[in-house]
Amino acid sequence: MNNKVQEVQVRAVVPLEGSFAVFLGNEQKTFVIYVDEPVGMAISMFMRGISKERPLTHDLMASLLLAFGAKVERAVINDVNGSVFYARLIIVAENQLHTRKLIELDARPSDSIALAMHQGAPVFVAKKVLDSVEDMSEALEQIEKRGLDAGASEAAEVAEEQEDDLEDEDEDDDDFTEDDLFDEEDEDDDGDDDEAEDEESKPPSR
Repeated sequence: MNNKVQEVQVRAVVPLEGSFAVFLGNEQKTFVIYVDEPVGMAISMFMRGISKERPLTHDLMASLLLAFGAKVERAVINDVNGSVFYARLIIVAENQLHTRKLIELDARPSDSIALAMHQGAPVFVAKKVLDSVEDMSEALEQIEKRGLDAGASEAAEVAEEQEDDLEDEDEDDDDFTEDDLFDEEDEDDDGDDDEAEDEESKPPSR
């Protein structure tokens, strides 16, 4: 691979209203591609290794490639025009008809990323694209920080609730003491004495 392209990783997939923001980058720079909701969900699931009960579109595409002895070798985001990105999907096929054949297909970046992640293939970006896009590294750091803060806040709330539950249990225990137990026994004894006195005061039965 020459210096005209650089390898990037999917650093985050953030759901938005009706779409997903896919953060791609390396140690030098991070940029965003906005994709539609179904593909964004697929990329997110591949990224987190979530298993699916039934094959989705990209699972089916990968199975078809495998059936013909082909696999995704790499995906290359090779151009950008405003907010529209372009990509090429590089596929290698090897079967009874071809010892080894390299196929290059025009594809959406979102589909290319999804298939590459499904098959563990690398994703590359043309240097001219990487140089022209806005660096979103700080925005990604803020999103990740907010996620960590939200997680810490949720953990603190759970701990506080557990502490309140323990305090409530302690208060319930304080309502009944050893003295209360003896008081109840004394009350029962007093009741027995009163009944005995009443029996003595009654005239004898005839």
